[in-house]
Amino acid sequence: MLAELSQIPAVNETNQTATALEVRNLNKTYGGKKAVDDVSLAVLKGEIFGILGPNGAGKTTMLEIIEGLRSPDSNPSTSIRVDNLNVLNSKDRAELRHRIGLQLQASALFDELTVRENLEMLAMLYRTSIPIKQLLKEYDLEEKAKSRLDTLSGGQKQRVVLAASLINNPSVLFLDEPTTALDPQARRNIWEIVLKERQSGKTIILTTHYMEEAEKLCDRVAIMDNARIVALGTPATLIQRYASAQRITCRFENGGLKEEVVKALPAVEKLFPISGGYNIYTGELTATLPALLHASQSHNAPLLEIVTQSPSLEDVFLNLTGKALRD
Repeated sequence: MLAELSQIPAVNETNQTATALEVRNLNKTYGGKKAVDDVSLAVLKGEIFGILGPNGAGKTTMLEIIEGLRSPDSNPSTSIRVDNLNVLNSKDRAELRHRIGLQLQASALFDELTVRENLEMLAMLYRTSIPIKQLLKEYDLEEKAKSRLDTLSGGQKQRVVLAASLINNPSVLFLDEPTTALDPQARRNIWEIVLKERQSGKTIILTTHYMEEAEKLCDRVAIMDNARIVALGTPATLIQRYASAQRITCRFENGGLKEEVVKALPAVEKLFPISGGYNIYTGELTATLPALLHASQSHNAPLLEIVTQSPSLEDVFLNLTGKALRD
């Protein structure tokens, strides 16, 4: 087990005041195949916690169990607590829906209803709710309150989705890829909302396919692959531990350099083909870069593009899973 996971303290009164979510020995099997394999993690109160993983890694199944929407495999060592509630207890699970916020997809709302009507309908599902007027103001939707949902832009719809997930003023908020398909400005607007909600004291569990988003927003991230958590820590810690090499991205004319030529360059640690070139990982940029420039000239493969980059969370993900996050 990862060192970070083995350091999760036992559940007790003191620990419950420090953690918003704690999972131990979570398993889920479908048709003999593990969808979630012995996952343990803890999320601190007031933390933005990111979960990254390729498609099929088990993220959605794990979160749906934590949210009380699915049942885990029966195991006496399994425990799930969210906001001091035992998710495996039916009475606590009924209370849980009033304590957490779940990001709906825009398709779960009603296109033929106005923004205000959608929010009013959702507010009726909860014991208490934030006044609709306040939500409209906080999420810059006052001018769109009487507009049908199907007339809104992508960024406006996503603000409605976020307002809907926060309508019951939850302690813990689950966001599933909240900025997918948004333009860069709309994405940054959503980031501001997420950070504002964290400042108000909420704990946020976030899945994303954007590495920049994870590095910008998350205090810590867990990386899932093949149903297990393979790394957990702050973005800076994970980069230091799993991605010390620098990256050279290069593309060529005339068919480019052969892979064996690039592999033979000094200090090359790893090599990944990309369209028209390679991502080259080197432990000594000052040795690899001049040799790459010389090789492109001597093999009549002029460079179309060359970019160097310090290690990032994307490199961590690629090193641990062998996949790009958006595969």
